[in-house]
Amino acid sequence: MTKPLSRRDFVKTGSAATAAFVASVPLVHAAGQDKTISVGVIGCGGRGRGATEDIMNAAEALKPAANLRVVALGDMFKSGIDGTRRQHREKALFKVTDENAFVGLDAYKKVLDAGVDLVVLATPPGFRPIHFAAAIEAGKHVFFEKPVAVDPVGVRKVMEYGKKAAEKKLGVVTGTQRRHEKCYLEMMKRINDGAIGEVVAGRAYWNGGGVWAPHARQEGQDDVSYQIRNWYYYDWLCGDHIVEQHVHNVDVMNWALKGHPLRAVAVGGRQSRTAPEFGHIWDHFAVDFEYPNSVHVLSMCRHWNNTPGNVSEALVGTKGRAMSTSGRCSIDGAEKWRSDPQQRNPYVQEHMDLLESIREGKPLNEAQQIAESTLVAIMGREAAYTGKAISWDEILNSNLSLMPEKLELGPLPVRPIPVPGKPR
Repeated sequence: MTKPLSRRDFVKTGSAATAAFVASVPLVHAAGQDKTISVGVIGCGGRGRGATEDIMNAAEALKPAANLRVVALGDMFKSGIDGTRRQHREKALFKVTDENAFVGLDAYKKVLDAGVDLVVLATPPGFRPIHFAAAIEAGKHVFFEKPVAVDPVGVRKVMEYGKKAAEKKLGVVTGTQRRHEKCYLEMMKRINDGAIGEVVAGRAYWNGGGVWAPHARQEGQDDVSYQIRNWYYYDWLCGDHIVEQHVHNVDVMNWALKGHPLRAVAVGGRQSRTAPEFGHIWDHFAVDFEYPNSVHVLSMCRHWNNTPGNVSEALVGTKGRAMSTSGRCSIDGAEKWRSDPQQRNPYVQEHMDLLESIREGKPLNEAQQIAESTLVAIMGREAAYTGKAISWDEILNSNLSLMPEKLELGPLPVRPIPVPGKPR
């Protein structure tokens, strides 16, 4: 933490030391082998603590149970490390010693060097492309929280290292738990089998209240530390809530329509959360995503307290419609179908699927699909921020990068709140 990191330093992933270390790490566990899988967690906030519990529960739920241990933690703040250790200290699979608990901007490197086979990446999204690249270079399997980037430059890095993961036979599963949820899997199979005919339109919503309240600034706290502590409210860390949260619903649309939209037009703004402590993100977006064959998807998300909530997806076909929300899916067509409410926790199931694929020597790789879904959400955000129609090719090839030029503890001015029609 004492040495400033330039953006070039921060995104550089290869090193002689890393290369030497990679050579000693097995890339895939042989099928049927009961080798211990050592896990490191990078990012120990609420989602990191939850994912730590989920992967331990997943290991125990497999038949036979996976031989897994959580052995290393890394976080920007010691409080994150301490909270994770307190929460999990009684768990049989949690074996983190003081020597393997790392704090600071470079903690991710130390976790990767701690003899782990698999890493959970749960830092603020702005850091995930570099952490993913470093993990793949180091020969680690990855559970990757969504979204996987906040800008096109980061998305392209994820795509690049997703291909390298495939070459190295490394597993990559992402936190789009709907892709592993029984009711969604059954619904998508029925849609693909023609249950609602040809899909002609869709709707995707994440309307709700706000997330956690901002942390008060501590005396003497520098800008970078303060913004990382309140990462949700800054675009370089979060990507805005259309990217950080609504990406779940956008991903379902990509899944159902078997691809990404061609262009987007959007509106949005900041009317409910206007105080300075809410950083510079917006509180509502509405996007018209145009997919191939003139299929339009209405995407809507908002953070407004004391208003009706709606987190769901819907697809309209020539012979019926499909509707879904977490744990409940249905089809109204020539034959009506309702999902069975009894199913495994999808946050555990996604880890089970990753561990099972590693154990069988056929590791899953979801990097490309989550990179595309993340970029769709970024496309919607940029269409709203600029007031322009944004095409897929434009956003895919954009040089937009939200990462500060030099990442070090100290001053970091907050960018102005985006206003459509005005330069960023």
